[in-house]
Amino acid sequence: MKQETRLPTRSNWSIQAIILITFSTIAVISMVLLGSSLYMQFKRRVVRTSVEEMSLLMEQATDKIEVYLRSMRAASDALYYNAIKNGDIEDTGLDHAFNLVYEANKEDLVSIALFSSQGELLHAAPNSIQKPFVHVSDQDWFLAAQSEVENFHYSLPHVQNLFADPTYGYNWVISQSRSVSITRQGAPEQAVLLVDMNYGTFNRLLNDVNLGSQGSYIYLIDSNSHLIYHPQLSQIQAGLRQEDNMQVMLYPDGVKEETFQGQKRIVIVNTIGYTGWRLVSITPYDQFGLGNTRYMAMMVVCVSLIALLLVNRLVARRVSKPLHDLDQAISGLDTHGDLGIKEEGSAEVQHLAHTLKAYQASNQRLVQDIVAEQEEKRKTELDALQSQINPHFLYNTLDSIVWMIEKGDSNKEAVFMVKQLARLFRISVSQGRTIISLEDELKHAQSYMNIQQARFKNQFTTTFDIAPDVLDGATVKLIIQPILENAIYYGVKNMDEDGHIQVKAWKEQEDVYVTIQDNGFGMMETDAAHLFDETTRIKHQGSGVGLRNVQKRIQLRFGKQYGLKVESELDEGTIVTIHLPYVPYSLEVAKQIEEGNHHAE
Repeated sequence: MKQETRLPTRSNWSIQAIILITFSTIAVISMVLLGSSLYMQFKRRVVRTSVEEMSLLMEQATDKIEVYLRSMRAASDALYYNAIKNGDIEDTGLDHAFNLVYEANKEDLVSIALFSSQGELLHAAPNSIQKPFVHVSDQDWFLAAQSEVENFHYSLPHVQNLFADPTYGYNWVISQSRSVSITRQGAPEQAVLLVDMNYGTFNRLLNDVNLGSQGSYIYLIDSNSHLIYHPQLSQIQAGLRQEDNMQVMLYPDGVKEETFQGQKRIVIVNTIGYTGWRLVSITPYDQFGLGNTRYMAMMVVCVSLIALLLVNRLVARRVSKPLHDLDQAISGLDTHGDLGIKEEGSAEVQHLAHTLKAYQASNQRLVQDIVAEQEEKRKTELDALQSQINPHFLYNTLDSIVWMIEKGDSNKEAVFMVKQLARLFRISVSQGRTIISLEDELKHAQSYMNIQQARFKNQFTTTFDIAPDVLDGATVKLIIQPILENAIYYGVKNMDEDGHIQVKAWKEQEDVYVTIQDNGFGMMETDAAHLFDETTRIKHQGSGVGLRNVQKRIQLRFGKQYGLKVESELDEGTIVTIHLPYVPYSLEVAKQIEEGNHHAE
């Protein structure tokens, strides 16, 4: 079994496209990776710088708060250890001590007071008039001091409501309370020392930090995550804003990234010593200006990519143009003439171009040799086909002429047959041409039928119905006579009734049709269908040319779409149709057709 050779499928990608796409893809990936890397490094640097700045602000704020709280604690210690603990609370000199401590810290204090374990006011400064119906023993700062006697306790910001203010003002305070030991009338007992710190001091201190934080803000919470200070505390208390103070309470001291309400931000947490308070710094990522930086980075990457794509396109074009020219030249190797192969480009491309030029020259010589060989083969084949006319026809015709002359009373008929035979062979020879006019071909057919009718003593009749507009058409010679011969020998020769052969020719659009119809014996449709099949057709003795000879000669000159069509029915007769293109006859056209340079449309 012959193995089929499968040719590789040609890719639709040009080398320029491959180079352009490959380098562009590498450029895009490289630029994206480089841009992303630079952006991430810039982002980390910006975030680190911002965190360092906020950490510094946080340390400063923490120091200020701790200094303030230590000063309040020092005021409480000074009053307790220097006055309360060393004397009796009934001593009127304690009032002077309270006033002295208050005056020393009045910028940061609202009031100082000492209460017994039952909530009785013992001493106070600067105002010792307690408001009626105020139950000190029920307040948180009082209860916290009694429950944990060893610690200082700090309340949430609230309005000071213990003493009547002569100015009728409302002072916001943070209460610092502690359990102290006192002596009253010689007997020791427990009491609670209260220092109401001015909340305004916290506000001023932390507001100053927030004003310098450039988009970030700081707030303060107690050990139970309750807000002590927030720059937008009023909005939070009104429910117009939320803060993540509950979650922040779980964070350790240091830097933490979180996402709150869809906003990514950096949280810095510092714990205020011995209070349990936590100072929190919030910096949203939007404040870093990374959006503009990202936009600028994308613009730089896009501009760089466009520049790289243009450079890649120029490089790809420069590299691929010689190869493209070679490809165009290779695609035209089946044509004649100079293909214009240029030896340019890289050394490898120049070598390939030189090789292709040599191949082209060799290929053109080979094509010319093949064309000449094929033309010679075509002429030889046509000559062989035309030489297959049965010589028995000539012998029989000459015998008939001799018989007529010897008989003596048929000289007129003998002269007629000689004239017809001379015209027959004059047209057959046609000065060596294979293409003649249809008019000459029909005259040849008429001469042939005149001879045959004389030989067979008018055993059949012949009629010619020829349209005048087909006579100037070109045809291969000797295509009607073999069909007439078949019509005589296999159709009407041995009929009991009168046989009849009709030759008809007409033009239809740009084609010419010639039919040879007889009313002879005919054949079966299956036999007619295989007349042109060399392997299955029925073999007969008769004309040396035959239908297959005619079919092959027509198609050799005019193409596979032209030729013969046979229709036959047993005991009804046969119709053979010759299909030709209409080509006006001239010597030039005949030469073109014979050389194979004329193609029917």
